[in-house]
Amino acid sequence: MKQMLSGGSWQPTKPAIAIMHQPRIYLAYLALCLVALDAAALSPADIPLIARNAQRGDDASQVLLATAYLDGDGGLAKDPVLAAHWYELAALQGNSFAQERIADLYLAGTGVRQDPRLAFDWMLKSAERGNLRAQVKLAQMYQQGTGTASDPEKARFWLERAAVEGSAEAQYLLGKMDHAAAADRSGRLQARTWLERAAKQGYDKAIMLLNEIESLGYGAEESWHRRLPDIRKLAEDGDPEAEYQLAIRYEHGTGGVAQNIGEAVRWYERAAEHGNRMAMLALSHLYASGNGVAVDAAKAKAWAERADAAKPRAPGR
Repeated sequence: MKQMLSGGSWQPTKPAIAIMHQPRIYLAYLALCLVALDAAALSPADIPLIARNAQRGDDASQVLLATAYLDGDGGLAKDPVLAAHWYELAALQGNSFAQERIADLYLAGTGVRQDPRLAFDWMLKSAERGNLRAQVKLAQMYQQGTGTASDPEKARFWLERAAVEGSAEAQYLLGKMDHAAAADRSGRLQARTWLERAAKQGYDKAIMLLNEIESLGYGAEESWHRRLPDIRKLAEDGDPEAEYQLAIRYEHGTGGVAQNIGEAVRWYERAAEHGNRMAMLALSHLYASGNGVAVDAAKAKAWAERADAAKPRAPGR
């Protein structure tokens, strides 16, 4: 919404100036910035409009006002009690960002009495509405038994759901779990798949763990650097994770193979036919973007629909 000028002063960008002349769109834009950047640089001039619309029941405005009170932004004094009040009003309207935030506040006892059970209930609502950060937090609550009974199966379900939708943190946590539990090459390969996806997004902890594995974990048994022949054999034997991993290497020209999109598609299709949802999503993306293949909207849609149908089902609560 704003851009930095020399000397540290700020001013709105041209698109933001146009938006500011349409109050409802402007507030929605501010809320989008808040969700996308986990911050909203509000000015005192923004607050009256936000407060009026919050009072009228606009959930985006309620989230903005709550955040302003929580952070002491927009010229308001910090007031966690009012922050919790406005987050909860927005949460009651189904705003998934507000549901995540009020869950955080109940968990920490910030502005409200500490109540892990209420924190769990709100985090579950947010996760069910597709909030990836809430899905990761919910998985950790199931792992630790916070506000609910410990349930490793449900923890893994929510991590996988967030990971397949692109959460680097979830991918890292799955890779870490799989690495710790791996009893054979296939298990270690699955762990590496998740860690590499997180590392590709620049997730530092995943990069550090991959480096640690390479330098300490497999020197005597088998090096990760010699993984490709094993990947190929596992893939040829029909292992879906290996098929998917080999496809990634062909798509990007990594792991000692030359880039070959045709081979990538072939292995993605094999993995997808064996039920690998990540491969289905990769095929949908390739056909939608035309990255090395002809754009094919029908195939992109078909693979996206198959991937959606292959989403893991939530275990019974």
